[in-house]
Amino acid sequence: MSEFRTVKSSQIVLKELMIPSYSNFGGKVHGGVILSLMDKIAYTTAASHSRNYCVTASVDSVNFVSPVEVGELVTLMASVNYVGRSSMEVGIKVYSEDFKLGINKHTNTSYFTMVAIDEETRKPVPVPGLILEDEIEVRRFIWGKFRKRFKAEYRHQFQGLQEDLDITAETQKLVGENCQIALP
Repeated sequence: MSEFRTVKSSQIVLKELMIPSYSNFGGKVHGGVILSLMDKIAYTTAASHSRNYCVTASVDSVNFVSPVEVGELVTLMASVNYVGRSSMEVGIKVYSEDFKLGINKHTNTSYFTMVAIDEETRKPVPVPGLILEDEIEVRRFIWGKFRKRFKAEYRHQFQGLQEDLDITAETQKLVGENCQIALP
């Protein structure tokens, strides 16, 4: 596919007021609500770029830096940072705003890998390339490429570790860890 689209052409902003039904037992907004919104905006951004149905292939770590309170306005900003053949990395930043106090806080950042799928065959399809128009977009593309490579290396290393694991030797190394082994 020789088609290219700008990063800006598929950037999405989603705002939602956090209502009482979103709260967890601690009175804060449940992390699952935020994750659901992140998945929604990742899909919208990827589908907008690819003009295809998309699925979530993976989510990099999601670290909740700051809690979100009921009554705050949550703003999610998403952008396609990197594209491969059929996959796209969507970067998402989440902020919450306390109207009364006028305080904005960054709550988390994450990267979703989305794959464009043909709706009939259910097979991955090529996505348009990215036109990078400023230094930030170039930097995000490079970091996305690194993240993709590091994830592949991690999967490869972890697979090898699982195959070569000496469970007896590793069990002996658990002394001092916060566990008790109570095998029959």
